[in-house]
Amino acid sequence: MCFCGRASAAKNNMAEKKTKLFVLDTNVILHDSSCLYHFKDNDIVIPIQVLEELDKFKKGNETLNFHAREFVRALDELSGDKIFSEGVPIGPGLGNIIIKLGQSFHEDLAFNFASGIPDHLILNIAYCLAREYPEQTVIFVSKDVNLRMKAKAVGLIAEDYTSDHVKDITELYTGYRVEEDVSEELIIQMYTEPYEIDVDMLPAPKKLLPNEYVIMRNGKKSALARFDPRLKKIKGIKKIAAAGITPRNAEQTFAIDALVNPDIKLVTISGKAGTGKTLIALAGALENKKDYAQIYVARPVVPLSNRDLGFLPGTVEEKLDPYMQPLYDNLGVIKNKFWESKSKNRKIQKMLEEERVVIAPLSYIRGRSLVDTFFIVDEAQNLTPHEVKTIITRAGEGTKMVFTGDIFQIDHPYLNTYSNGLSYLIHRMKGQNLYTHINLEKGERSELADLASTLL
Repeated sequence: MCFCGRASAAKNNMAEKKTKLFVLDTNVILHDSSCLYHFKDNDIVIPIQVLEELDKFKKGNETLNFHAREFVRALDELSGDKIFSEGVPIGPGLGNIIIKLGQSFHEDLAFNFASGIPDHLILNIAYCLAREYPEQTVIFVSKDVNLRMKAKAVGLIAEDYTSDHVKDITELYTGYRVEEDVSEELIIQMYTEPYEIDVDMLPAPKKLLPNEYVIMRNGKKSALARFDPRLKKIKGIKKIAAAGITPRNAEQTFAIDALVNPDIKLVTISGKAGTGKTLIALAGALENKKDYAQIYVARPVVPLSNRDLGFLPGTVEEKLDPYMQPLYDNLGVIKNKFWESKSKNRKIQKMLEEERVVIAPLSYIRGRSLVDTFFIVDEAQNLTPHEVKTIITRAGEGTKMVFTGDIFQIDHPYLNTYSNGLSYLIHRMKGQNLYTHINLEKGERSELADLASTLL
């Protein structure tokens, strides 16, 4: 397959087009193998070095390997058995895709960039295209912020891949609202059977989303409630403990209510460090342990696929242990709640030994179908939207899924507050009857920890 892009016919064709020309970096394809279909009627250029890099990822069972294979297969189907120089149409209403062969390192770049580095070779193709077609807008697209800075430094337009970004993070769904000036009578009704009211009884009735929580206030009196999408009623909820963990604020109360509710199959819990996300999720799982065959707690290892762990000594389990330790720490907090009750403490330990409670890296679930499982994904902000989708589509009958994380604390090199899987999941799932979300705002580790989180 050869897309030289150097033939005069191709050059004339590209010069006449008024659409944009997007040059894609490898990480865009590894992030979303369907990216070809998200650039409207603009043309897409794939540098030959990108295909070389994709070749290194084609073997394996990780998400990156899946994207590499899917993209190359799609490209093969588009090209068929043709040999061409000006690209092939991607589809109706879309532009062409062109593979650009390598070319001599441009003299403008040679002084500052080493020519043998793949990133620089990709950058060189984008730069040469911009010089070759000055009348056309050439845009370099990369998830690598450092490479984007290099591109901008040499005068290129450089952008992040934003097709799966949440547009306005300030309007991200919090999962609850506060209703002020609610009559004392309605608040009392929340504590009286049947513990429910009609939505239009609120002072300023608004459309409530399924499973959205409400803090109802009147002076010093208040009540907590949830909008039940099946009954179309606002139902009062009680502050209950889960596995010995008592909620310390309204948001934690909402989270526990969602975790123990069998009708809510998908829960997301966000919040800064110290708000109790992981602890509350584990407590909710253990409170419901009789309803599930297994409790599975996982978190991604960043970078994914454990590629940065090879230099560490020891077995795979020993290398991964530091990443999993925070989960064991939270389980230890729950076990310590039962230090006087040896039977309950031993029961949790027995569940671990019998693998009814499993704590493991997220990569260990690949290929599994999760049936009758209470599945918790911690640090979900370090997942891509595609990875979150892949995990949820593994949910079998009787499974409940919980994703926790801090969307402002991203460890993944190619994700940010707008593009991570947790933000995307919250944005896309709000309004579904099987889903609810709670944003925990108040830190509960200690007064000192909360002060440091706020001021430092």
